[in-house]
Amino acid sequence: MRSFSFLINPISGGGGAPEAVIPVTKLLREAGAQVEVTYTTGPEGTVDLVSAAADRGDVVVAVGGDGMVSSIAGEVARHEGVLGLLPAGRGNDFARMLGLSKDAGEVAAVLLDGEERPVDLIEATLPGLAPQRVAGSVYSGVDSRASEIVDRVRWMPSKLQYPYASVHALATYVPTELTVEVDGVASSYVAATVVVANSGYYGKGMRIAPNAVVDDGLLDVIVVEAAQRRGMIKAMPKVYDGSHVELDQVTELRGKAVRLSGTPSLPMGGDGEPLGMLPTSADDPAVVSVLPGALNVLF
Repeated sequence: MRSFSFLINPISGGGGAPEAVIPVTKLLREAGAQVEVTYTTGPEGTVDLVSAAADRGDVVVAVGGDGMVSSIAGEVARHEGVLGLLPAGRGNDFARMLGLSKDAGEVAAVLLDGEERPVDLIEATLPGLAPQRVAGSVYSGVDSRASEIVDRVRWMPSKLQYPYASVHALATYVPTELTVEVDGVASSYVAATVVVANSGYYGKGMRIAPNAVVDDGLLDVIVVEAAQRRGMIKAMPKVYDGSHVELDQVTELRGKAVRLSGTPSLPMGGDGEPLGMLPTSADDPAVVSVLPGALNVLF
């Protein structure tokens, strides 16, 4: 019988995460499992909690959205632990990629009897900053602007936040002279956005990297070149089914190590959280690498 340490982001899902955990933990305890529940307010508070849970042999369960998953995943991997997911955030895109449900009964069943499977992680290193591990994707451009806007419109109904932020970001974006180097091969673009993906989904269901696989040891790089704003807004629905990759202004690349730089400098994000600023020099770029099979997840 597995034991579990639930780490909850209390503001995830508009504050709904604490409520979502109650029926799941009830089912686990009824099945005879040991369960501990702890609230955490951010990545800084998770390191010691994950370490203690891993030392006990607990499955560490991330209760929240993609930012919560990524804040825990790196530490779980470092301690060679096992991660469980209870999707309770706004996006839940990594859980979507793994085919995980929000239904309490299905979550409990996976936690009790699901298979431990190794998946890849992303490690992003920006100049002057410590490496940061991300489960889903790293990005810069329109999407990082959209992520900032989402954080400012939490008052808006959840289903409207990402579409509103995406349209607003597209309407106000500044093209970036971007250099993308994948496994030593460099290319230049005048781009609206670049995404380095482990998971195929981001932005609450946008299938940004439709060919991404979480356990293939590779990163999928999507570059969207700058185009007329009206045309980009009109084409945005294609991102939800992945057909945007057929457009002439979209380039798909794949590799193990990606180096990014561009001007003007724009924010970089990872799974909805800020990572820093896109470097302007190709001699000192952001380095994004895959960590094959780094994390064991129940799904």
